[in-house]
Amino acid sequence: MKRIALVSAPTNLGLRPPQPTSVPGCAKAPEALREAGLFRRLGELGAIDAGAVLPGRYVDDATPGTLRNLGAIIKHTRRLAARIEELRVSGHFPLIIGGDCSLLVGVGLALRRVARHGLVHMDGHTDFRHPGNSAMCASLAGEDLAAVTGLHWPVIADIDGLGPYFRPADTIHVGCRNEDEHLAEVRGLLAKAIPASVIVDGDALAVADAIRAELDNSRLAGYWLHLDVDILDPNIMPAVDSADPGGLDADQVTHPLRELAPGAVGADVSIFDPDLDLNGIYAHRIVDILVEGFSGVMG
Repeated sequence: MKRIALVSAPTNLGLRPPQPTSVPGCAKAPEALREAGLFRRLGELGAIDAGAVLPGRYVDDATPGTLRNLGAIIKHTRRLAARIEELRVSGHFPLIIGGDCSLLVGVGLALRRVARHGLVHMDGHTDFRHPGNSAMCASLAGEDLAAVTGLHWPVIADIDGLGPYFRPADTIHVGCRNEDEHLAEVRGLLAKAIPASVIVDGDALAVADAIRAELDNSRLAGYWLHLDVDILDPNIMPAVDSADPGGLDADQVTHPLRELAPGAVGADVSIFDPDLDLNGIYAHRIVDILVEGFSGVMG
């Protein structure tokens, strides 16, 4: 039986500022979710609090041809990778509570140092902007899937010469909207790309079975789950930086998590913005999804 180790990763380094001179609010997410009961409720099931990996200071320093906060992102990536490695060596299931999606590079680096792993990228967007398809690269949180599959600038996609951290053939995307500008490219490169509409119109458990069948093979040492809460429909979860209609309801996210989490080597949760949830309603909604979705990890 695995034991979940909760790690706070309150990074906002991969996001553009919501307004000039302002700072993205998702760095507050781990503590907002703690206040809503996440650490207590998972602790009652056997999870441990494994501390925090803190980011550097957010600076909106984007210039053409580079990522904003690049130096701070790389430092955070290395620190987060080291914490994940420590926890996995000790037999834990790391559950990283972000923060923005740039933390996925730290995840990928940690796993790639050890062996070949798969990735299930559950996200309301493909996050597949990269220098080959856009002149607007600057915010890693919208480019994380491209980075971890080796299509971004080498400074972020090939740290220590280990890129791609996840091979495209070992990567599955779930949850983007049909209108996502990079859906066709992702479909052509990854093992599977499953828009939210397939789940909305079909069976979330059947999708989970298809994902498991794709990743259940001897070439992989396991797979990681990435959950960006903007996979949820804005009627359910508006407290994100880019809320688009056509997303999933709570059950349509919880059911695949419950099926996939026990077979994963770890997971992360990203992009919740407590600045858009002043009454804490949506934090509690996320906690309910996570507790139910990950409770099966610990038996």
